[in-house]
Amino acid sequence: MGAVIEMSRDDFEDLVGQALDTIPPELAGHMRNVVIVVEDHAPERGLLGLYEGVPLTERGDWYAGVLPDHISIYRDEILRICETPEDVVEEVRITVVHEIAHHFGIDDDRLHRLGY
Repeated sequence: MGAVIEMSRDDFEDLVGQALDTIPPELAGHMRNVVIVVEDHAPERGLLGLYEGVPLTERGDWYAGVLPDHISIYRDEILRICETPEDVVEEVRITVVHEIAHHFGIDDDRLHRLGY
């Protein structure tokens, strides 16, 4: 692996926004009570993103007045594993889609079978 890709936080956040724009409107319209943030450092090496919350498929009548689900996208880890700026664009897209899928109740096994 070569040198770590350099990218400003603003440019990285723009990539996350672009990745969100690729989510089909019919899905994006169903996202509820979720916040997506860019964090510089992951809590553990190799973690590119993290979904914390209650998936839409598990919400019931009891679900009210709770804090938003939280999706973190870890800038330094994504930059660390990428070799080109194009790799960063693709990895951000994959990571954002992967974590949003968790919001919709799709587990890791299913995501890996789908290529995420």
